[in-house]
Amino acid sequence: MSDENKNIHDFDFDLICEYFSQFERQGPGSPEVTLKALSFIDNLHPESRIADIGCGTGGQTMILAQHAPGYITALDLFPKFIDQLNTSAAQLNLQDKVKGIVGSMENLPFEEEELDLIWSEGAIYNIGFVKGLKEWNRFLKKGGYLAVTEASWFTEVRPKEIQDYWDNAYPEIDTIPNKVAQLQNAGYIPVAFFILPENCWIDNYYQPQTEKIEEFVKKHKENPATEAFISEIKEEIQYYAQYKA
Repeated sequence: MSDENKNIHDFDFDLICEYFSQFERQGPGSPEVTLKALSFIDNLHPESRIADIGCGTGGQTMILAQHAPGYITALDLFPKFIDQLNTSAAQLNLQDKVKGIVGSMENLPFEEEELDLIWSEGAIYNIGFVKGLKEWNRFLKKGGYLAVTEASWFTEVRPKEIQDYWDNAYPEIDTIPNKVAQLQNAGYIPVAFFILPENCWIDNYYQPQTEKIEEFVKKHKENPATEAFISEIKEEIQYYAQYKA
């Protein structure tokens, strides 16, 4: 694989982990949109079992724990993220409602029909949208809910530059109606969808990174992969600014 065709997930595990552990969020989002999605879910009670898959350091997990009844198991591949999540839960006195565990979304540690809600913000693409929908369905109780964010096109026609970029980064990207159809084809009944406001991307995801990039490069200048990794980050930020519509 040439450097031209890399995306950030092709880089060193520890480098990715250290970079993204600096931030409250490892993907676009906000407390407001987490609560908006939660408002469509009507089956939760104090005994509910919730899984936050690909939870990162738990920005959205803490919002869920503060507003959703039930017990949350938050799972991520990066131990450092889980350590930070469990520390945050203790600081917010939520340790009885949230437990972070290290694990893979491709091998979930749940029983069939154990969960009332599966939550995944900015993470399902790691396993693939359709694959995740199909494999995770069996862990949901009858009448359970799935809430995910997914990279999607807003238009039917795109400039070649941004089309090529996303085809390389995430070939499963598609339009919203096609994503909703994939949900239905995987056995779900689509209840609601909405697009993330720009502030979820800019203020809460890209701007915090922009403020830390140069400091991170200086700290890791001895690592030959750092420059290429940061170059990919900067390219993504630039493409969003140019083609966010």
